[in-house]
Amino acid sequence: MRTACLTLIFFGLLLGCGQNYLPKPKGFNRIELPEATYRPLPDSLPYAFDFSSHAMMYDDTSWISERYWIDLYYPVFDAHIQITYKEMDGKATADEILDDSYRLTSKHNVKAYAIEEKIVVLNSGNVASVTELEGEVPSPFQFHITDSSKNFLRGALYFQTAEKNDSLAPVITYLENDIMHLLNTVKWKQ
Repeated sequence: MRTACLTLIFFGLLLGCGQNYLPKPKGFNRIELPEATYRPLPDSLPYAFDFSSHAMMYDDTSWISERYWIDLYYPVFDAHIQITYKEMDGKATADEILDDSYRLTSKHNVKAYAIEEKIVVLNSGNVASVTELEGEVPSPFQFHITDSSKNFLRGALYFQTAEKNDSLAPVITYLENDIMHLLNTVKWKQ
């Protein structure tokens, strides 16, 4: 009886120790998305819109920062929506500003495997261009809106994380909805 048990244990160990080890797949990050609530921008800007209550607004600190450029930072997602504003005052024409916007978007061609631009008619009657970039790009969503005569607003979504964009897909969709709300509430003060 004892010999039979030892033989059974020996064969169990022998068969259990094989070279066919398969690693377990990595798990997905748990991402909890907060309820979408909005608040207005301060009155000190020449444009107005509602932005997420979960975002903090800062003056832009990039090396080429101009007046009225802002950064909407989402600490929960470590994401930024960089907003740039240009007043079309004769120094820069609408065509030059639009060309610059498209040039900035096209810089992502190196890593993007798809770029889809849509022209969206907003609830306010304004028209905006939104661009979705697929692949491991630094900015998966960009937009611009103009009144075609005086004001031009451009924005780009950036993440400060090493996560792949496919893992961030729920967050990107959530922030795209926030951006669409932002665009639907844009008002020009000039």
